[in-house]
Amino acid sequence: MTLKMGIIGAGGIAKGRHLPAYKNLGDRVTVTAICDINPENAREAARLFDIPKVYDNYKDMFPEVDAVTICTPNKYHAGITIDALNAGVHVLCEKPMAMNTRECEAMIQAAEKSDKLLSIGYHYRFMKNAQAAKKVLFEDEIGAPLVARSQSLRRRKVPGWGVFTNKELQGGGSLIDYGCHFLDLTLWLLDHPKPVEVTGRAYNQLSRMPDQINEWGTFDNRGFEVDDHVTAYITFEGGLSLLFETSWSANINEDIENLSISGETGGLDVFPFRLNQAKHGMLFNSEAQWIPGHGDPGFDLVKNFADACLGNEELIVKPEETLQVTKIIDAIYLSHETGGSVTFT
Repeated sequence: MTLKMGIIGAGGIAKGRHLPAYKNLGDRVTVTAICDINPENAREAARLFDIPKVYDNYKDMFPEVDAVTICTPNKYHAGITIDALNAGVHVLCEKPMAMNTRECEAMIQAAEKSDKLLSIGYHYRFMKNAQAAKKVLFEDEIGAPLVARSQSLRRRKVPGWGVFTNKELQGGGSLIDYGCHFLDLTLWLLDHPKPVEVTGRAYNQLSRMPDQINEWGTFDNRGFEVDDHVTAYITFEGGLSLLFETSWSANINEDIENLSISGETGGLDVFPFRLNQAKHGMLFNSEAQWIPGHGDPGFDLVKNFADACLGNEELIVKPEETLQVTKIIDAIYLSHETGGSVTFT
């Protein structure tokens, strides 16, 4: 059986990640339709990827497809997802799941009512190092996790294209665009512990200053309303804590992607992958000489989604898990606005 796929949104994520990945899946998936608010963008993608049908209205493609991949600005994720699920179509929606918790819950309700699959594009789970870390944790190599640290920091790399700095369309900045990947990955590795309390701060002073030095294009510093740097301290049931930091434009020596977990009997670093243990009266640092996988997490994401739609695999990125990511993101922003901590009931 071949899965008939529709693409909603023909921008950079669709053309740079999802469409090439679906093409590489061969007979598993056929992309049969595409739609974009800018018809020329849709026609260009159709030409590049041999997509037979171009639609002006995404709802018109639903009778022609089994599933859709949503690559629109965040503001439209929930509405399009719910429309597709109500039409009996599986959905892979780009991250973040939606603009807020309320929208995420409505998406999950629609999925449950339609009995169709809903997944979110958190492809960092499919990185080779992440898969290796999950295996190490599953096999209890470090004991019960105690403290996790997550840093996803870029040096002066505010996206100067698309709508990344548009608060109305995106809902936020570095946290919603970049940090959400590391928050999702950390929670997944920890097996989604229940959050208890969040304290967070969001900054954008740097990107509002004149005469910006920025590697990734230009943006209007005068109207910069989203966050470019976010920090948070998150505690969970059982005493586990997470030190979290993300930024588009930190004044640091170089970009940092770091995720580490300290447990009762050992610890691990995900980027680069390393296992740290104390045993036999000695301290050991173990590095993997080879990690299986081909190294394209975007491909593995769509492969898992397609195979799940075809009934051949279990979905790896489940909507109830990604709802937790959005709940914590909401709590970080609320904590910043109120100046205090946010507790979960």
